[in-house]
Amino acid sequence: MNIRLEETKDYREVENLTREAFWNVYRPGCTEHYVLNQYRTNPDFIPELDFVMERLRVGDGTSGMEDNKIIGHVMFSKAEIILDDGTHFPSWTFGPISIHPDYKRKGYGLKLLKYAIDKAKEMGIGLLQMEGNIVFYKHAGFDLASKMKIHYHAEPRDSEVPYFLAQELIPGYWGNREGTYCPPKGYFVADENPEAFEAYEATFPQKEKLRLPGQLGYEE
Repeated sequence: MNIRLEETKDYREVENLTREAFWNVYRPGCTEHYVLNQYRTNPDFIPELDFVMERLRVGDGTSGMEDNKIIGHVMFSKAEIILDDGTHFPSWTFGPISIHPDYKRKGYGLKLLKYAIDKAKEMGIGLLQMEGNIVFYKHAGFDLASKMKIHYHAEPRDSEVPYFLAQELIPGYWGNREGTYCPPKGYFVADENPEAFEAYEATFPQKEKLRLPGQLGYEE
């Protein structure tokens, strides 16, 4: 496995990977690939933390090694927390993080994320928060954000939100502050521009959208 920065030539392959990784996971179909497509020109995007994981394709013995296959990707974004006194406190988030379905549950996602977090520390990034499954992300050092008095904008202030996680990368960066986090606006681009998203989605091969257990708002 090799982890490197994403290049322009990778864009379509990575967007297709992201689509495959998220299809029918949180909703029928997905929008994460469009978020990524639009985010690369967003001022909150951090190109120094835009990584792909690739696996070398083995040749047939006559042509040697073929082109690498991208099996994972993660991107990071600037964010902020609104402190209780109204101050905008700088923070960061990441996602989408994608692993091709054929390589999931084999440790590749954790390896990719830990690599990216180490690079974020080297850049002086002090605090990460994100939405995800604590069962997985605790292995990368995350815990419930509520334990750090970071509240999620869409939940009651006194809630222990099980999917909202945080990690301090620089000891003491967050300190004893308290505030509320809302994901950067760039993550809502598909909902805000549905016609543009549908036009973009039409450039990919058609896939069946399914309503499945575990998706947001699923009811039998």
